[in-house]
Amino acid sequence: MRFDWREFLDLAYFLGGEKDIRYSQESAYRSAVSRAYYAAFCYARNYARDNEGFTPSRSAKDHKNLREHFRRTGKIEIASKLEELSQWRRNCDYDDIIDNLQVIVENALKNAKAIIKELLNYAC
Repeated sequence: MRFDWREFLDLAYFLGGEKDIRYSQESAYRSAVSRAYYAAFCYARNYARDNEGFTPSRSAKDHKNLREHFRRTGKIEIASKLEELSQWRRNCDYDDIIDNLQVIVENALKNAKAIIKELLNYAC
């Protein structure tokens, strides 16, 4: 079944403090994937900027450039996990129908947590 994009607005109202708003599980799942990606991406971007000389352009190019940076610096697993997260985020933000959404959510959360944990280990 196609996603009703208006459900994101319901979720936004709920997150904005409107407690009597109902939202679908699908809108919450899609948002969870998106937030997991941005948590990992922004943490990784800042880590690379502060510790490895990565210079963000503050444009959409940073997403690809950051993955390339991690590949160049030997952090292949981080680059791969960011790539998967990015694809899942795009699917959740643009596709009308997503198969296996609950599995994607679980994997997105694991990837984001693993990226942050691995970068924290590098910082020690």
